Amino acid sequence: MSQSDSALNASMLMPNALTSNPTDASATPFVENGYPSTGFLVVCSALVMIMTPAVGLLYSGLSRSKNALTILMISCLCYAVVTVQWLLFGFSLTFSETGSTFIGNFALAGMDSVMDQALPLTAPTVPSIAYALYQLQFATVTLAIVFGGVTERVRLLPSILFMFVWTTLIYDPVAYWTWGARGWIKNLSCLPSAADLSQTPCQIGGLDFAGGGPVHMSSGAAALAFCIFLGRRKGAEEFKPHNMTNVFIGTALIWMGWFGFNAGSSTDATARAALAGMATTIAASSGALAWTLLDYARSGKFSGLAFCSGALAGLVGITPAAGFVPGWAALIIGIVTAVLCNFSIRLKEILGYDDSLDAFGLHGVGGLVGSILTGLFAAKKVVALDNASIPGGAFMDGQWKLLGYNIAGSVSILGYSFVGTFIILFIINMIPGLKFRSSDNEELVGGDLAEMGEVAYELVPSNNEAPSLLDMKKDSDFTVDAF
Repeated sequence: MSQSDSALNASMLMPNALTSNPTDASATPFVENGYPSTGFLVVCSALVMIMTPAVGLLYSGLSRSKNALTILMISCLCYAVVTVQWLLFGFSLTFSETGSTFIGNFALAGMDSVMDQALPLTAPTVPSIAYALYQLQFATVTLAIVFGGVTERVRLLPSILFMFVWTTLIYDPVAYWTWGARGWIKNLSCLPSAADLSQTPCQIGGLDFAGGGPVHMSSGAAALAFCIFLGRRKGAEEFKPHNMTNVFIGTALIWMGWFGFNAGSSTDATARAALAGMATTIAASSGALAWTLLDYARSGKFSGLAFCSGALAGLVGITPAAGFVPGWAALIIGIVTAVLCNFSIRLKEILGYDDSLDAFGLHGVGGLVGSILTGLFAAKKVVALDNASIPGGAFMDGQWKLLGYNIAGSVSILGYSFVGTFIILFIINMIPGLKFRSSDNEELVGGDLAEMGEVAYELVPSNNEAPSLLDMKKDSDFTVDAF
């Protein structure tokens, strides 16, 4: 036998990571769908991760320049705080499979056992560590969205404590209800069996593919509670975006990250993941067009802000539906969500609350609309791409149960997040030194100088003798009137 023939035979006998099953039989392995699914989930984790600073960039552009750096800092703090919380017990509370119907337990706390084994009732086709990494990104971006309701008037120090507590008491339970193996929304038709650890839960209840409830409705309702708690911003001037370039860049990065957000929620690298990605960009595009044309009909002008707002509304609306609906339904979902969110953001003018960057109007309302439309348009043929089925039946298949399950879950999430957030804010705000609201002077100077001592932009006055904002901040006699 020649040397080349020997090399060829050796290569044929060598294990192939793409085709071979694990050989270690000492523990029950996850059900291997091919290592590409694990790699796919890690890449999607990176895509979703970039959404958190992208939200900060978007919010920074929408804010006034004196607060541009502060909101970016808040978004990055969200990522750091939630990562620590997720390691300690957040992942366990959200995805442990031996908890109650309301919340998980501490079985996976510290992630010491979260390695190559799967979560058989939740994500049986990938290692649990890959799933934990992926779901971490959802928790961080959810929290960043909350602060869109209170930008330009919230202090950083109490916000850090709020991040940790809110994720633990609001996000983790809501995500568990929706995605946890025994969560009550996911098992709405068979709650007694879900609570019985000796039985396998039926998992017939509400459907939420990628977070219409845990991400958007919970953050939107929390933002509404937060902005009502803090009150309106000071000043009579119009609060306009200071940098539309940042708004477009932030929107583009969020749109890109949403491919990981929705396509990755299929868990496996399958045709259904690709369809979820296609549905995502269809809804974003149709939403952007709908909002832009609606505002053009009102004003006779094209607006970049309208385009970005519509794209975000479409993305929010398709989130719970992405892996359940065909492309034509994604088009409708994008348009309907954008139109309804366009009108909903005007509620603050009627009711008098100051949702700074329309976190509730876009995410709270958009998530609710998307959840309802999921109940209407979910189709068996789409879910069948993963050899799965829709438990409970959907309107497209001649049944109404799914719509009812989704409405019940949505109302519960909105109410729980709003009331729970208000209670958390009230308690933290009573702790000495942790008042959430900036003082009048700090708010007028801006969070960048008042909170951070740094600015996003160095502004050089045309008159060399004119005092800078930093000099004014250092002046002990500085008052609102002096400014």
